Amino acid sequence: MLMASMSDSETTNRGSMWELDQNLDQPMDEEASQLKNMYREKKFSSILLLRLAFQSLGVVFGDLGTSPLYVFYNIFPHGVDEDEDVIGALSLIIYTLTLIPLMKYVFVVLRANDNGQGGTFALYSLLCRHAKVSTIPNQHKTDEELTTYSRQTYEENSLAAKVKKWLEGHAYKKNCLLILVLIGTCTAIGDGILTPAISVLSAAGGIRVQNQNMSTDVVVIVAVFILIGLFCMQHYGTDKVGWLFAPLVLLWFILIGSVGLVNIHKYNSSVLRAYNPVYTFRYFKRGKSEIWTSLGGVMLSITGTEALYADLCHFPVLAIQIAFTLVVFPCLLLAYTGQAAYIIDHKDHVVDAFYRSIPEAIYWPAFVIATLAAVVASQATISATYSIIKQALALGCFPRVNVVHTSKKFLGQIYIPDINWVLMILCIAVTAGFKNQSQIGNAYGTAVVIVMLVTTFLMVPVMLLVWKSHWILVVIFLVLSLTVELPYFTACINKVDQGGWVPLVIAITFFVIMYVWHFCTVKRYEFEMHSKVSMAWILGLGPSLGLVRVPGIGFVYTELASGVPHIFSHFITNLPAIHSVVVFVCVKYLPVYTVPAEERFIMKRIGPKNYHMFRCVARYGYKDIHKKDDNFEKMLLDRLLIFVRLESMMDGYSDSEDFTMMEQKAERSTRSLQLTDKAGGNTMSSIGDLSYSSQDSIIPAKSPLTGNSLTRYSSQTFGDELEFLNRCKDAGVVHILGNTVVLARRDSGIVKKVAVNYVYAFLRKLCRENSVIFNVPHESLLNVGQIYYI
Repeated sequence: MLMASMSDSETTNRGSMWELDQNLDQPMDEEASQLKNMYREKKFSSILLLRLAFQSLGVVFGDLGTSPLYVFYNIFPHGVDEDEDVIGALSLIIYTLTLIPLMKYVFVVLRANDNGQGGTFALYSLLCRHAKVSTIPNQHKTDEELTTYSRQTYEENSLAAKVKKWLEGHAYKKNCLLILVLIGTCTAIGDGILTPAISVLSAAGGIRVQNQNMSTDVVVIVAVFILIGLFCMQHYGTDKVGWLFAPLVLLWFILIGSVGLVNIHKYNSSVLRAYNPVYTFRYFKRGKSEIWTSLGGVMLSITGTEALYADLCHFPVLAIQIAFTLVVFPCLLLAYTGQAAYIIDHKDHVVDAFYRSIPEAIYWPAFVIATLAAVVASQATISATYSIIKQALALGCFPRVNVVHTSKKFLGQIYIPDINWVLMILCIAVTAGFKNQSQIGNAYGTAVVIVMLVTTFLMVPVMLLVWKSHWILVVIFLVLSLTVELPYFTACINKVDQGGWVPLVIAITFFVIMYVWHFCTVKRYEFEMHSKVSMAWILGLGPSLGLVRVPGIGFVYTELASGVPHIFSHFITNLPAIHSVVVFVCVKYLPVYTVPAEERFIMKRIGPKNYHMFRCVARYGYKDIHKKDDNFEKMLLDRLLIFVRLESMMDGYSDSEDFTMMEQKAERSTRSLQLTDKAGGNTMSSIGDLSYSSQDSIIPAKSPLTGNSLTRYSSQTFGDELEFLNRCKDAGVVHILGNTVVLARRDSGIVKKVAVNYVYAFLRKLCRENSVIFNVPHESLLNVGQIYYI
């Protein structure tokens, strides 16, 4: 009975202690709501839509448009025997283009964009906003006040609510979702390597058509030089030459469509039979062993479809739909139909059917346009790879690398030097190693079909949670997509030994890097959460915090948005001095594409005014970057001064009734805290009686201030505090960051020890420090060493 009573008493005391700690360090609901702006969806005029549709040609469709360079050779690498094979393959190309790019992506998947951002991480961010599936639990309801943070609400017994509850039920489901996203991301990075290789090599092969005695090595060398030039020019960005991309790609589509139309009329118009879907079924019924393996080549006709989704770049969906249905789709159909007509009459020319089918009078202009179009297509996938890496970095799935903003006009145009050179080396290795389109095509098809399957599976929860679609529509979408994609997947997997292993090796390598980094990031966050210090304990030390308060401002960086980080307690334990003003700075990334600049910082006061302690949360989206010319320190100081001004203005209008209620609540919590400490043999009398204003500031309760007296008090204290902050600012600013060493616990398994102690440690040596990312002056930096055992 006595033990039960003691247990109840402890529970009550812990509850009181917890209640006071929550009152001292409340979430920033009010501060976040004050920052929210009205958001209205943009509406585009008809003329502007046509203009954006034209511009999207150069950004979105380059990769898909260059596929005719190499498709038929990869379908028939050993030549063509019968006309029916060509017509059957053409029919399969036609309906694959219709079902996947047109129906699935252009009219369905493109609608699942995150404010103009596409790709697997965009789908993941949508899911993280609509369900608690993020593996780093650093989100708070205040983040939902952002104008870019859109989400749905569900009825209690609806299917969406049940799916949401099921996804949030266990940690392994969240991990499975993350693994699926990482698989799609890693194979998309493989696309960024293979697209330049096959596109440029295929385009450069045109110089050999007019000179059959030329060695294949010459074509490879030309392609390698083009690739080196392409990657070396990346740091300039595409802002200055991007306006050329759209007219160039439009010229390319007009070229291949016109040549296709001429070839249909000139060689064999009977190929138009391929538009009858019966020939697709007849193609499979022919029973040849090569039929199934040729699906890998047909798959190449829709390469670039995933890049179409990833490279949305804020183009409205309607503009993409107009460009695809009016220009891209018909021109591609004409191009493939014309090539098929030429191949039926020239079965021995299937290797380089594209260039041989071009009229001799326009051959060299067509060669130049084809090469430039291949460069544009490569540029699109390289830029998409940069964007993918940036999104992974923001969501804690990739080591910190240098991200350079190459355009003052467009947010999404970035350049990552380290990734650029890795892509160049791998791309050249693939081009020089295989030397032919066939093996690169096998590798390319494998990467593309895996990304498509990942998108299909991710679309299911998006349709249920975000769109609230009926389950029958979801089933129809899933069945139709898998009916087309699974046969292509099995055909590509069968070619693993013929080049298909390349994207698998690339994907596995990047997957290990991403998963290990994310795993250790999550464990570090959990360690900090468990080792954080109670704010009530800190305030119990008194205004001086039991230390020497030296002039100046100290910014203490932490990943926590509440509580006192372990780094701070570790610092004051070893060095019993701290600055007169302390600001806990939390920089966190949210599952939104961007956070408006005016909503980025949330500032609040911690404890009484004479403690001079604040908390600042800086929020970023996965497309936001820290520009080199951004003065992060100045932004923090400006935000601090603005907060003090706003707080003084709000204090003058405090409601006395609310003030009294908060005062009574604080007194109850304080009495409970004193009882708790007496039971433990220590009375923390230095806190005294505390009362709260409506702004979560704490002032002595001995003389409650209301009405005009509160206004006069606020004005006086505001002037004094502002002068005090300026003196501290002039005295100097110090940035306190943790220099942590992360090690696996001694009882960990061998795999975990290798991942944490070696792989993660190696990646941390390669990545950039936080002080560099935030442009912290070296002379103002103070590192605090710690060891985390996870």
